[in-house]
Amino acid sequence: MMPNPEPPIRAGLAAPASAEPALPVAAILDNGGEDVDALLARFACQQRRAGRRVHGLVMTRAEGSAGCAGDMVLVDVATFDEYLVSQPLGQGSGACRADPQGFARASMVLRRALDEAPELVVCNRFGGLEAEGGGFAAELLALMAAGVPLLTAVASRHLAAWQHFSGGAALLPARAEIVGDWLARTLPAHAHD
Repeated sequence: MMPNPEPPIRAGLAAPASAEPALPVAAILDNGGEDVDALLARFACQQRRAGRRVHGLVMTRAEGSAGCAGDMVLVDVATFDEYLVSQPLGQGSGACRADPQGFARASMVLRRALDEAPELVVCNRFGGLEAEGGGFAAELLALMAAGVPLLTAVASRHLAAWQHFSGGAALLPARAEIVGDWLARTLPAHAHD
């Protein structure tokens, strides 16, 4: 019998008693059916309104643009500072416009989060740059090593790389109730003032 090559979606299930505790890390699976950027932004905003210390980055796009073909801007959820992370390639280009330099500038938000004792960090996604060891890979690893609760998103095409990178962190379907349940189990019961 051949093993199933795709890891199952895990909704942050508790680890068996004999295993090490699971990392407080999850990725929302972006299979193109839901707007995971809006979902991440909604939960970041909701948790901040509840009084939690939430840091990180969410993606916004120009109206009518999809994928990485349009302008991409990352927004710091704590300060609302914006970071352009796409580059102009011309109208005829079909290539991804992700700008590694823009991501490098935005990475300071995630590095700074480590010094600010966050209760949750959101990161727009684990994408192609991270799958190749660039983008926010170093910052995500630092957050995970520090045990900071981390919520991100991953596209189906980068799922194997995410599972390897994260050591098998929870994978959540893009459904608000499941993401909300994971947050409720992962974050402290009471927000700080």
